[in-house]
Amino acid sequence: MMALVKRHLALYFDNKSGVFFSLLGALITFVLYLVFLKNNMLASWSQLAAPQKLLDPWLIGGTLTVTAVTTTANGLNRMIVDRELGTLADLVLTDMSFIGIQFSYLVSAMIIGTLMQLIMFVAMVGYFNLTDQFVLSPAAILPVMGIILLSSIVWTTFNLLILSFVTNLDSLGKIGTILGTSAGFFAGVYLPIGAVPVAAQNLMKITPFPYNAAIYRQVLMADQLKTTFKQVPQLRHQFEQTLGIGIQLQYLTSWQENALILVGFSVIFGVLTLIFAKSSRRKAINKV
Repeated sequence: MMALVKRHLALYFDNKSGVFFSLLGALITFVLYLVFLKNNMLASWSQLAAPQKLLDPWLIGGTLTVTAVTTTANGLNRMIVDRELGTLADLVLTDMSFIGIQFSYLVSAMIIGTLMQLIMFVAMVGYFNLTDQFVLSPAAILPVMGIILLSSIVWTTFNLLILSFVTNLDSLGKIGTILGTSAGFFAGVYLPIGAVPVAAQNLMKITPFPYNAAIYRQVLMADQLKTTFKQVPQLRHQFEQTLGIGIQLQYLTSWQENALILVGFSVIFGVLTLIFAKSSRRKAINKV
């Protein structure tokens, strides 16, 4: 199986344009915020001291979520290409089980998602350090690494489930477009979750997007939240609820609860993928 994982990784990173386009959704999110949204959000929270030191890590959390979604999906594209070309059908006829073959795609996509998130994380922290003097707390580094890995697992299982039903490259392109354009909205980057109608909030809450963005933000913003709201603690709950730093269920979720919710989503996606594996295997064999 490791030979297949290495193959998938080599094919992904050899395709430089593919690597770029897998990051395009995250890059668009980042640039849109800087060009169109940042000044408006700074004005909205101008009563706070140095609001940019809160909003910069807020954006980083949302953008990393988008990165996890689009790069793991792109990493799994190889499965569809192999299915279209008949390569997957040939692999199914070998001694390796179909679940093992699927697992090789899953592992390679997880590695891709993790590496791409790390690259975006370092790039964004570096940018905001230069422009806004944003300094990441050393205590946040290890938790962020854990969230990066968790995000890769969640979105790889999600995308594996979705792509199990795709048999041609035309459909793959359409799904990629939908994921890339919707991820920024569902992660609450283009519009904070507290700024959209209740019906839209409820729709967002039945997906992993807001919980993934929230857990990033809770870790990245923890120290600055304490500093900023020390003098105005009455504003903190409103700020966190509006910007999705914790998701309002019956109360604002903690980072531990968000982590458990994400694990739950991953388990559900994994079980559903196993349930539909027989149908997915049949599609692969039909390519022979």
